[in-house]
This record gives sequence, C-alpha cells and structure tokens, in this order.
Amino acid sequence: MKHWEVDDLGDEAICASCVSEVYLRAEIEKHGTDRVCRYCNEEGKSFTLDEVAESVERAFDSHYSRTPSEPSGYERAMHNDPESTYDWEPRGESTVYAIMNAANISEAAATDIQSILADKHSDFDAAAMGEETAFADDLHYEEIMPGDEEWQASWRSFEKSIKTEARFFSRTGATQLAELFDHIDEMRTRDGKPLIEEAGPGTQFTHLYRARAFQSDAKLVRALERPDLELAAPPPGVATAGRMNAKGISTFYGATDPEIALAEVRPPVGSQVAISRFAIVRPLKLLNLNALKYVHENGSVFDPQYAYRLGRMMFLRSLSARMARPVMPDDQDSEYLPTQAIADYLATEGKVPLDGILFPSVQAGSVGLNAVLFYKASRCEAMDIPVGTEIEASTARQYEEGWEREYTVIERIPKPEPDQPKTDGPYDPLDFDWVEPPIGDHRETTLRIEADSIKVHAVESVRFKTIEHDVTRYRWAKTEPDF
Repeated sequence: MKHWEVDDLGDEAICASCVSEVYLRAEIEKHGTDRVCRYCNEEGKSFTLDEVAESVERAFDSHYSRTPSEPSGYERAMHNDPESTYDWEPRGESTVYAIMNAANISEAAATDIQSILADKHSDFDAAAMGEETAFADDLHYEEIMPGDEEWQASWRSFEKSIKTEARFFSRTGATQLAELFDHIDEMRTRDGKPLIEEAGPGTQFTHLYRARAFQSDAKLVRALERPDLELAAPPPGVATAGRMNAKGISTFYGATDPEIALAEVRPPVGSQVAISRFAIVRPLKLLNLNALKYVHENGSVFDPQYAYRLGRMMFLRSLSARMARPVMPDDQDSEYLPTQAIADYLATEGKVPLDGILFPSVQAGSVGLNAVLFYKASRCEAMDIPVGTEIEASTARQYEEGWEREYTVIERIPKPEPDQPKTDGPYDPLDFDWVEPPIGDHRETTLRIEADSIKVHAVESVRFKTIEHDVTRYRWAKTEPDF
C-alpha cells in the first residue's frame, strides 16, 4: 500500500459496534463522532482508523513485545537435526492477528491498522539494510507483563530517604505510600478474595495469642496477677521498637497460633514464657500481607492506567516478602524503619481505614500468621476485679520431695458491703457523683484477655532448623605476572 493510500485510509472510520474489546468500545461510544463505518456501512459513534491505531500503538508499547524473527543457535541446531521432530516457529502471533485479537476487531480492520502503523514506523535506511521496523506484517508479537522497575526504584529511594534523610516525615515518602496503599481495599487476589481480612466475632480470626518472655520470677508473678496489664500491649512511651512500630509507639503483637507466639519472642534457655489468648471483641479490618503475593489486576491493555496498576501489582507481590524478611538483630534499628513507616502510615494517614496488619512469621515458617494491632485498636478490657481484692501469684510449690514448678493465682476478695441508701438533696458541685471522669484512655475496647487460658512455658532447650553446607579449602601456589 502506497504512503498516500495509507493517509487516506487513516481518515476512514470504524464504529463502536465493530469493536468488541470492552474498554476500547466504551471509549468510542463516549468520545466518538457520528460517521459511516468502513466495515459495516452503518452510521454510528466512530473513531478514525488513525485514532484506533494510536490506541493500539500505546497498548503494544506497554503490553506487547516483538519476538525473535530468527531461531537461536540451539533452536537452529534442533531444527536442522534430522533425528529431531522439533520444528521452529516464531513465538506469539503475527502483527495482524495480534492487533485483531487485542482489539477484538475483524481481520480486515486489523490489516488496515497494521498498514497505518507499519507506514508510520517505516524507515528507508533500515529497509535498505534489511532491518525490520515496528508493526511490519511479517513480525510476531506476544503479550507481556509490564515490569515494576519504576516502583522498585521508587522503593529504593523511599528506603534511602527514611534511613538517611527524613526519618520522621517525608512528603515524598507519604506520596509513594499513598500510591501503593490508598486503593488497597479495591484490590483482589486471583481467586477474588480481598486483601483486607475481617477479624472479630463471627470471623475466622476471633482470637489472638500473645507471648511474653520473663527472666525473673518477680516480673512473671506480676504478670500472672494482672495479665490484662502485663501481657497486653505495653503503655505508650515504654514500648520497644518492633518490625511494625517505632520505639514508644504502643502496639499489640499477637499470633493466630500459640506456637508462633512462642517462637516470635525468641526466649533464651532458662527463661519462662507466659502465653495468653485474647478474644477480639469488636470487628476489625486487617491488611493481610500474605495475600499480597496473590494480588491480581483485571483490565484492558487499552486503558492507559492498566500498565501502572500492573506495575503496582508486581511490586506489591514482592513487598510481602520484603516486609516479613528476616532481619539480623544488629540491623533492626535501620532495617525496621521502612516497615515502621508503612505501619504508621496505614494506622494514621491512609485513606483505607485499617486496624492492623497480618503478616507471615519469620520464626515459625509458613504455618499461621502474626498480627499487629495499631495503637487505636489495641486496648485491652480491664479484668473485673472488685476493689480491695488482694492477689497473690506463685511459680512454685513445696512438696516433701522439694520445690516443684506450679503456677497459681489466688484472689482474695472483700466481703460485699450492703448498699447504702442515697438521699436526694440539692445540687452540690463538690459531690463527686456529679464530677466528670478524669481524662484518660478513650479508645474503644478491642481485646479481652482470657485469664484461664494462660500457660507458662519453661524453656529448657532451643532447636534450630538449618541447612548445612560444606566448606571447601584450596591452596594454590602464587604465580608471578609475565610483565
């Protein structure tokens, strides 16, 4: 087809009815003009073939790749081997059929669009040297997954910034986190499941287990006496830094299984670990990092935002491993900063309301999940202990054979006093029944400790799962260079 013929061809129209690809068809119906279609001879909302060709070119730039026109050396040898049944063919589809199947249009329309694009990319010098140019009719294309290189580079920049430049506030970092997480509630896994899990009554996550290691009996005794205070989340200001919280920021770390809770505290031999079950008493929304590995995006290659979403999808799949990877104790201060920043953003700044995060256990492998509840969702209900109750806990008991470990808690409650009748009188501003309660913790209660579930594990030994590797040692004679 001559160049001037292609120019005339570009002005021809194709109507929405002749395009079956959903997104492209909707664009024609929304932005097209009323013209007579070249392929069905009906008048309706239409794009020119030049306009459709531009859409095809953008889609192919992001979502398709040209496949080799010649076999590799190995493939050529296999093809030429008389004893081999291998018959080399280029991967993918020829240009016309790739366009036809991408846009869901007729072969005639795809051939016309291929002619327009081939003419646009034709090059006299390249043709003289026998080089192929884009959209030539004898090329082959295959659909590819857009990469996440830009997201990876952005993440490296974020990590560098949070570690070395703006640890506590970074406008750039906030923008990057917003791009990643502000639509997390709309994303789904391959099987259609949301990335945000419901927790609380009537869900699969009704309880969490929390462990605390003790190296002295005195601290353990205090915890057994008031586990609602000592085994729950620590008070703000005294909380140590963790994977998902900065120092001083109180959060509740728990696990879906007591074995995981035990493994996560990494207790030393000789210590004692108290593990309690906490009931989740109200509905919570938790981001499941494990589900990020299976996040999936549906869309059209003709949607300019689809490549962006696919790149984000690819990055989020790798982010799960990044956020849960093992971190050496010497590196925790710096390596935890990115995950702390993410958790802080999701807890306080994110558009999607979240109460915490579920994430894989580094210590326990692939069984079960860890959970962190943000400060706003980590309040534990106080135990119902009458005023004046004396509590005594012990970790051992003496028998004839000597002292043996035995954990008991005794509550001595006062005798109930008869109710005193209250006489009505005039308003007294000094009457404490009229005084507003002092300012305190106004967070909604989320957890209730189940005191009867507490178990204490005395750590006698630790077992490690390792991969053993041999070390090969060489000894070579030194050689002097010739020059």
